[in-house]
Parts: sequence; C-alpha cells; structure tokens
Amino acid sequence: MQFFYDRFFPVIIKQNKSYKYKAVVGIGGNEGNVRKRFRNLYMYLKRSSFVSISETSPILQNPPFGYLEQDDFYNAVIVIRTSLSPKAFLKFLLHVENIFGRKRSFKNAPRTLDLDLIFFSDIKYCDKNLTIPHPSWKKRESVVLPLLNLKRKI
Repeated sequence: MQFFYDRFFPVIIKQNKSYKYKAVVGIGGNEGNVRKRFRNLYMYLKRSSFVSISETSPILQNPPFGYLEQDDFYNAVIVIRTSLSPKAFLKFLLHVENIFGRKRSFKNAPRTLDLDLIFFSDIKYCDKNLTIPHPSWKKRESVVLPLLNLKRKI
C-alpha cells in the first residue's frame, strides 16, 4: 500500500455552510488512468451546484479484495457538503458514476469509478438501497486509511 499526493488530493477548502449536510464519500477505481479520473471527478464536483467539496484525502493504492484477479485499486475519500437528502444524494452519486463510465458486471469487478456514501452528517438510515453509515467501512483499509489522513474532524 502506498499513498499518492496529487493536485487535488489532499486539499482543504473553506467550508460552504450554506449546504445543510456533510457527506463523506469513498472513491475508488482500477481501470484506466484512475488518478486522472479522480482529478476530473474533483473538477466535475467543483462545478456542480448540488455539492461543495470541503476536503479530500491523499490517494491510496491498495490490492483488490473479493475478486483478486484484477489490478490494484486507487482509493480516497472526499468530504462534501450538500443540501440533497440522503436518497437524492445517492442518486446523484450513481449518476456521476455513470458519467464516468461505471459498468456493473459482477460483484467486486474492476471499475472505472466507484462512489460509496460512507457517512451523511449524523444520520443513520437503512433500506434495501441505502445504509448509512456504510455497513462495512470499518473493515476496509481503502476507507479507514484515507479517513485517518483527513485534517478536519468528521
């Protein structure tokens, strides 16, 4: 495992308090130029009126889990402010994954971009499509290690 530092990873931005919620999103990918895709994702989110980026972690390169016959993953976390509800925010994240070419061929398959909603303010929520906090975040070094590198308290 190794951390990479990039133009937008890590960054700390003055928080935009006009948004109601603070979300922590895990980002990952292992197909194509993932670090460039992360930069493009950052710029896409920066231009969106639905969200405001507060902070990003460094990028962690780590081995895959589940399906092991694939390239290493790159992972980071982004702290985002939004006024979208949890379900609307999840829909937004799925839309962004689609824009960046995400295909769901099988569980733990290689992917261009994976966006996981880890935390959403202090909200606890569970239905068939969404569980907050993310049910396995504590078990994933790909989430825990980037979280430990954030400068602000979540």
